Amino acid sequence: MKLTKKKLANFAFLIILGLMLYPPTKVYFIRLISFSPSFEKVENQKKITNINWQLKGLNTKNVNFSTVKNKPVFISFWATWCPPCMAEMPSMQKLYKDYKGKVVFLFITNEDWETIAKFYAKHQYNFPTYNQLTSMPKELESTTIPATFIISKNGKIIVDKKGSANWNSYKIRTLLDNLSQ
Repeated sequence: MKLTKKKLANFAFLIILGLMLYPPTKVYFIRLISFSPSFEKVENQKKITNINWQLKGLNTKNVNFSTVKNKPVFISFWATWCPPCMAEMPSMQKLYKDYKGKVVFLFITNEDWETIAKFYAKHQYNFPTYNQLTSMPKELESTTIPATFIISKNGKIIVDKKGSANWNSYKIRTLLDNLSQ
């Protein structure tokens, strides 16, 4: 069988496609193409209206969203089975490690604690994780995950990012420094 350029190109395409579909490689490729998220324009920043949002702490205390007003908040909706979620978690862990006393972090999932605990142990994550007890504010509703929001002290959504991102960027760190002053 003679190998032509077309056959070699098709073979290379199939190998690349296979690698992108293989979960560990898929996460790696997503991580490579993830950029720092952009900020909402001031005129497009929505204000959270329903602050009576109850969250059940899985590895932390329960929280009512009303208790975090006047504090900057980082909210991530995610799941252990989601490759884009897995891709951005290392950058979030670095951010959480450095800002956990200055910014309120809420990692929200529909999964049970046993599943989350195994995932956290495997990857050495320690995010404060919650299940929802009541409906979320309509401004945070999303049909996709990951969905991540950064909210200012006055309740305005500064960052509204759907999909994977590099959260441990200079731009995001500068934003959090400014919001936590």
